[in-house]
Amino acid sequence: GAGPGAAMAAAPRWRERLFALYFLSHIPITALIDLQPLLPAGIAPRALTDLLQQYATAFRDPMMLHPPEWFKAFIYCEAFLQLPFFPIAAYAFLKGGCRWIRTPAIIYSTHVATTLFAILAHILFHDFSKSEHAGPQTLRERLVLLSIYLPYLLIPLLLLFTMLCNPHYKHVEKRKRK
Repeated sequence: GAGPGAAMAAAPRWRERLFALYFLSHIPITALIDLQPLLPAGIAPRALTDLLQQYATAFRDPMMLHPPEWFKAFIYCEAFLQLPFFPIAAYAFLKGGCRWIRTPAIIYSTHVATTLFAILAHILFHDFSKSEHAGPQTLRERLVLLSIYLPYLLIPLLLLFTMLCNPHYKHVEKRKRK
């Protein structure tokens, strides 16, 4: 129908576009950069290892060069749970109005937000002075590194909020009984 109620339950297009962009951009970032710590040395192309090295040096992110075991576990989750989901989610949000993405998006966003809380706490409170690779020392360096990871918390939280609160996604179609 084309009443005011129909507009209320419409999919939130600007957010869907943001989510589509987020998931599309995540595919190359994950495949080319984030998964490098899981690969045996010398497997990744030199240009990519150099890029990771430059990033880690510029933003003082030793976790990406020498990941603690808990961080490596999160990278495995990214490889085997998140990466297969990215193209599916990108498709759903590019197409728009796909209610079937609600439950997978809730699972994804709560999982990622949980991992990000641990990562952000580590960035803020860990003593990096004994790190093999330079970590953030000053509050400013910690906040700069935090700002790199923050979108990967904020966008999943917006996704979760959208899936839980937007009437379009909250409304579940009643299935007809045969």
